[in-house]
Amino acid sequence: QDAIDRKEKRSESFKTAVHGLETEAPALKTEELGRRAPQWVRDNLVTMCMRCKEPFNAITRRRHHCRACGYVVCARCSDYKAELQYDGNRPNRVCQECFIFLTGHTVLEEREGKHKGILEKGAAEVSSRSLLCSSLQLLDKNGKGGTRGWFVIPQDDPLVLYIYAAPQDVRAHTSIPLLGYQVRDVPQGESRHLFQLAQSRQVFTFVADTEELKRRWMKAMARSAAGITHPEEEEEDA
Repeated sequence: QDAIDRKEKRSESFKTAVHGLETEAPALKTEELGRRAPQWVRDNLVTMCMRCKEPFNAITRRRHHCRACGYVVCARCSDYKAELQYDGNRPNRVCQECFIFLTGHTVLEEREGKHKGILEKGAAEVSSRSLLCSSLQLLDKNGKGGTRGWFVIPQDDPLVLYIYAAPQDVRAHTSIPLLGYQVRDVPQGESRHLFQLAQSRQVFTFVADTEELKRRWMKAMARSAAGITHPEEEEEDA
């Protein structure tokens, strides 16, 4: 029964949204760290360490889970042991932040007070307070290949498009200021749902999964490009 209960808790950690989009798993409260088993963030939802923000690779920087908070972290950021109450007070691998909280010890690499840059906003946090977010593909200049990622227009920064490699990454790899761009439709039939952002000689071409999602992005980007930050402003202009 205990094994069944643990399995059910982990199954509830992640909820698949429409078209397979992933939402953030609820995090443990600070006072629950070590007392309750965390809900692990899935490996395929992150491309970088959720603590130091360094990208993962198969050889020198592999994925590990903090047994206290459930974050996906690299070996350097999880090279700590702490006793966890939910596991019979046995030592478990934990990340640096949880180690400091659970043991009261300090470490030389502690980075308290580090200022977050404009791109250092977590994808899950930004997506939960966004005007629109979803997976899209950004094509290269030749239009033959491109990068698939997680795209977000935040409510608190509605004139900027943030681009993440994965929906749980803790840092965006780039951003595009939308103000002044033109949004263009690129008809492609039912095979590809293309649209563009264009300004002077700068053109970005995107591919959406569905025609409906394409229309939603075109509307959201056009609103941001026009400097409209609230729905009521759009109604007044209309």
